[in-house]
Amino acid sequence: MLASTDILTASFSSLIDGWFELDTWIVVTAALAAMACAIPGSFLVLRRQSMMGDALTHTVLPGIVAAFLLSHHLKSSGWIPVDPDDPHKAYDATTYTFMFIGALLTGVLTAILTEWVSRRGAVENSAALGVVYTSLFAIGLLTIRLAADSVHIDPDCVLYGNLESVWDGNQTPRAAWISGGCLFVNIALASCFFKELRISTFDPALATTLGIHATLIDYALMAVTAATAVAAFESVGNILVIAMLIVPAATAHLLTDRLWVMLILSTIIAAVSAVLGHVMAISLPPMLMAPFAEHPLLSGVPVESLDASTSGMMAASAGAMFVAALLLAPRHGLFVRIGHRFRLAIRISAEDLLATLYRQDESSRDPTVFNGRPTLVQRFATWLLRRQRLVGDSSGRLELTEPGRHAARKLIRAHRLWESYMARHFDVPADHLHETAHKVEHFLDPELRDRLAQELDTPDTDPHGREIPED
Repeated sequence: MLASTDILTASFSSLIDGWFELDTWIVVTAALAAMACAIPGSFLVLRRQSMMGDALTHTVLPGIVAAFLLSHHLKSSGWIPVDPDDPHKAYDATTYTFMFIGALLTGVLTAILTEWVSRRGAVENSAALGVVYTSLFAIGLLTIRLAADSVHIDPDCVLYGNLESVWDGNQTPRAAWISGGCLFVNIALASCFFKELRISTFDPALATTLGIHATLIDYALMAVTAATAVAAFESVGNILVIAMLIVPAATAHLLTDRLWVMLILSTIIAAVSAVLGHVMAISLPPMLMAPFAEHPLLSGVPVESLDASTSGMMAASAGAMFVAALLLAPRHGLFVRIGHRFRLAIRISAEDLLATLYRQDESSRDPTVFNGRPTLVQRFATWLLRRQRLVGDSSGRLELTEPGRHAARKLIRAHRLWESYMARHFDVPADHLHETAHKVEHFLDPELRDRLAQELDTPDTDPHGREIPED
């Protein structure tokens, strides 16, 4: 048995040395299917209909099963001509045609039934969607079980995909052609109807006003999503289509606010998920199990030969990229938002300190320090004011410099103008004015301060009789 370090090294080298043409076709097929799903998925995410994508990947199941059974019946009855050289060719083409038609009809039916249940049943749309999609999915599973003995329908293949057997070793996989064709159609539709999709997605009422049938666009999107799901069933399977529909689009949405950029990014993320998924499926299990290579449970099992499901790893890779975007996105990332809030807290704390020192100078009181132990934000605020030379030290206490006094006058002016505005326009007790003004003063720019002063006829004092300083 190889040592753990040797197995880790072997797992990396086997990724290159053991990469076969089958692996290439697995990645290509998975990437095409994932990219095809990402395009309609982007519009579902923007429409806040992510659960509709989940529903469609389940509700198309009865349509697919019905189409498969119909094509099998037509073949058994002799309605489908059989080529002696390739007896499955015409049958497969007919089956896939029926499956796409069944998926399109079921997708539209899902949207119509959801709207009907929501209106007639007086329930919210999400509840109606839950009723419709669970019922149709159950019907599809029941039909599979009833027909499995007489017709070759593999539930595991339908639900989990069958990427590992997409290539027969002779020609381009059929799943790759189907997924590639679906990707091409989705790109063409998104390009041709980009304006209609964009307007109906962000403002359905405006779309209707401009003569765009928003409801028809919605039904068409459901039909395209359903057809895309069917195209991906043979590769990634029913259960994992939802990950490829939603996760790449949601990840791209965290990275940009422009629709066309989001569409491009979502397809790139989907393709990267497919590549990483297969690479991880090959390399990750041996690396994880390497420390346990000598365990009795793995006795006689070559650790380097272990692998995982490519479809499952695709979903895991997409999820990992979503988490990375959630944390590190340049505008909407968690770390960026925490940084913005921390900087805002420091600025507000620094301005509060300037205003406090100014009021102390007004009342000729001795300068005070923070009550208790200064917080981290207060320490940063004090450091920032010193660095900007807005405050200085006098006998171990803080005092305003001339630039600091000028900055503090602006804050005090904003505070007292807002108190005067509130006192004139709202029936608020005088002792309630300070708290509101204390929050607003940090966000009143010079233009707003001038507008307040003009509206109040340039008052000299606030409601408490204190002087309103000039800028």
